[in-house]
Amino acid sequence: MMTRRAGFIFMAAACFARLACDLFFHYRSSPVAFAYIGPGAGFAFLGSFLAVIGGLALGLISVLTWPFRLIWRTLKGRQGYKNAKIRKLIFLGLDGLDPGLVERFLGEGKLPNFNRLRETGGFRRLRTTFPALSPVAWSTFATGVNPARHNMFDFLNRNLRTYLPELSSARVRGPRRILKLGKYRFPLSRPVVEIRRKSRTFWQILGEHQISSTVLRVPITFPPEKFHGRMLSAMCTPDLLGTQGTFALFTTVRTHGSMESGNEYLLAPCSDGYTGKIPGPQNSMLENGGDLAIAFRLNVSTHPAILEIGGERHPLPEGEYTPWISLRFAAPLGVKVHGIARFLLTRSEEGPRLYVTPINIDPEHPALPISHPTFYATYLAKLLGEYSTLGMAEDTWALNEGAIDEAAFLDQAYLTYQEREGMFFSALDHTRRGVVACVFDTTDRVQHMFFRHLDRGGPYAKTIEDLYRRADELVGKTLQYVDENTVLFVLSDHGFASFERGVNLNTWLRDNGYLFLKEGAAGEGEYLRGIDWRLTKAYTFGLAGIYINQKGRESEGIVDRREAAALKRELAAKLSGLRDPERMRIGIRKAWPSDALYSGPYLDAAPDVVIGYENGYRASWDAAVGKVSAEVFEDNRKAWSGDHCIDPHLVPGVLFSNRKIAAENPGIEDMAPTALELFGVPIPPYMEGRPVLRPKPSPVPSEVTV
Repeated sequence: MMTRRAGFIFMAAACFARLACDLFFHYRSSPVAFAYIGPGAGFAFLGSFLAVIGGLALGLISVLTWPFRLIWRTLKGRQGYKNAKIRKLIFLGLDGLDPGLVERFLGEGKLPNFNRLRETGGFRRLRTTFPALSPVAWSTFATGVNPARHNMFDFLNRNLRTYLPELSSARVRGPRRILKLGKYRFPLSRPVVEIRRKSRTFWQILGEHQISSTVLRVPITFPPEKFHGRMLSAMCTPDLLGTQGTFALFTTVRTHGSMESGNEYLLAPCSDGYTGKIPGPQNSMLENGGDLAIAFRLNVSTHPAILEIGGERHPLPEGEYTPWISLRFAAPLGVKVHGIARFLLTRSEEGPRLYVTPINIDPEHPALPISHPTFYATYLAKLLGEYSTLGMAEDTWALNEGAIDEAAFLDQAYLTYQEREGMFFSALDHTRRGVVACVFDTTDRVQHMFFRHLDRGGPYAKTIEDLYRRADELVGKTLQYVDENTVLFVLSDHGFASFERGVNLNTWLRDNGYLFLKEGAAGEGEYLRGIDWRLTKAYTFGLAGIYINQKGRESEGIVDRREAAALKRELAAKLSGLRDPERMRIGIRKAWPSDALYSGPYLDAAPDVVIGYENGYRASWDAAVGKVSAEVFEDNRKAWSGDHCIDPHLVPGVLFSNRKIAAENPGIEDMAPTALELFGVPIPPYMEGRPVLRPKPSPVPSEVTV
């Protein structure tokens, strides 16, 4: 035990020194669709010259003082667990697991481990949040409060000055001091990378009582927060370009026009194949430095083909992903920016096609803080091998846009799933007491892309059933770590429904006199371009709902606060029950004024009207990026055919436990106070959730918790 701790500390010191010595890159804002907006333009360098001495000193101090800190933590830890009712708590998150499908497959006898949990412990449908979106629901899971108290309502926030969208979860501000020497630019201070989710998480509160948690890939944990435990960030962690996922497709003949979340490049013929360049981050060490890039050669004269990149040769069996390949982008003065990517070679009638995943931050050389402690990401990579770090690791948009096919998407999704399994079970192997919380998002991504195949025949008709069977196997493996002093919760943040038709609320607002376009504008511009704010009372972008153009809040607002209150109710009434004239069906089940759903200090950041779509409907792709399309209703023609941003009553999540669940109607806000109660930690009065388990008469004996 002492040797492992010492090795861990020495690795930490080495990582601190490396991070301090490296200069990093300029993040650019993404020009692509709403889900792919990065953390913001202006992020220059994570490291600085001033950090070199500080990093080395910190590493040295960490090594010299660790025995004393270990003794102190051991003594405090004994006190922290003295009121604990259990020794260990496991949260196994299966994003998007739908209770209707779970119940169906349970009834067919296909989920034996879920059934075991249901019979020995309990199963309930789990109320989700308004809206039923992962960043919103998992934030409520972590904090035990409604969105107006944690400030997460969508993937995006609106900038009240410019009306342009911003990533809702994180804000990045560049270094305030930069040294200019001729054409060179050197940061003299660190940038600020801050999480925008508010309120305190249950793992922070437990940590204040010296109860440790390992939090793996729980959404909205970028940048990672400091607490007594370990964390690997998840949703909204950017790629090396600063976006939420931009793939590259290299072809011999251009086959696409513009793509929403990727770029197509032409391969240049050479003697034995083709050459190309992989674009990387901006080179902000130089004035007008442009993008860094790495040249590669694709040798197709061999079998299998060979990828030559960075002085190394990698076999490219057709139709198979490579392992993670290290990409080192060279900047001036010997600085290198590290990323990793997988490559996939396929062929079409026109010739070879080389797909490159979004360039993930290299966990062995992280160019951004993606874990707490900082060295934890590197520790996992050394222990288990390289792994995806991108917030949305499964490349749904590559399938949407035809860069990969269904089989390739599934291969990628389950490679990610295997990585997550390795992390999760390693954490369980090394956790004697405390919390292990891990979220698997493959369950969400596969349903998004394959819902159109469910019960419709064809080669992918059983894909979702297979997904649920795999989840059941995961539950079975997890149960091997459960004893009488362990509580296990298996939960999802929401369920799933079909997405057949899109609704553009900007178009409806225009047609009903609430939104106006500038003269000559057609409404095709993204991010609300072309809207005449002098006349517009309401608008939409993102997935959650409608915003009032309120005076004193938006920079060009025209609706005063008193009128805004009435307008919210007017819009909610008119939109509730909105019918799709082509299908003769209701498209919007119900709409709510925000103050009917939320209470808290961040209410003003919420959509003013939250939309609850009917099953089969969702905000259209154009509406999500702030366009004003020709028609209110339109068919969804993308592979992304399942969704959950509908009326939350239609898409609850699931909650299984190995203990009896006392709550008849539990909600996801109940998980945080449940965790605190199980460890005997007082529940803060601001938490809105309540413990869900039937209380047991006595705590775990003290000798068990020491």
